[in-house]
Amino acid sequence: MSKKIVVFTGAGVSAESGLGTFRDTDGLWERYRLEDVCTAEAWKKNPQLCVDFYNMRRRETLAAEPNLAHKAIAHLQEVFPDTQVITQNIDNLHERAGSRNVLHLHGEITKLRSQKNVHDLVDLDGWEQHYGDLHPDGSILRPHIVFFGEDVPNFPLACEIASQADIIIVVGTSLNVYPAAFLLQYAPSSAEIYVIDPNTPELGIYRHRAHHIQKNATIGVPELVDKLILSRP
Repeated sequence: MSKKIVVFTGAGVSAESGLGTFRDTDGLWERYRLEDVCTAEAWKKNPQLCVDFYNMRRRETLAAEPNLAHKAIAHLQEVFPDTQVITQNIDNLHERAGSRNVLHLHGEITKLRSQKNVHDLVDLDGWEQHYGDLHPDGSILRPHIVFFGEDVPNFPLACEIASQADIIIVVGTSLNVYPAAFLLQYAPSSAEIYVIDPNTPELGIYRHRAHHIQKNATIGVPELVDKLILSRP
């Protein structure tokens, strides 16, 4: 029987492709306050600034390339078809590496959505959104991003997926962003847990149970994928 594998990725994976994170102290994020571009209040107060910000991020995303970690995860799915990727990242690098079954918790930068229905999405062609463009339902299109303070609509599905896992691989996330940080709580007691991080993330009650691979994603993920493939029955 094929193992059910869940790969849970965070900003550390995308950072190795050159994409900044909101914790960075240089680059794009240094020029903006989170409160001005990443909250529902910011969208109401100055939507054009939000559009401009995500246009820049979208340009960065489209210029970036999937790295060895993204490619190794896609290869893992080829060998273990029942592998689900759950990501906190809004870029499309997993998909561009060849992964399918990718669940984005915090939205997708390459899509826009209705302001009336969080699930009514529109693919954006290229990097530039023009503020004022309308969804077919008549509402102004907004970036398909879960702003700080908003509900995470895909989180219940992510919990259901995690609850069925035989193996959970956590990579590139500090497990400090909620509610995503709660995901491990839904793992079956029998599930193997691997955490790939060059630092020591806050694992709480899982610190004695998880296998900590203290390496960067581009090194640790390919090594673990090779190990899992070689150990399959």
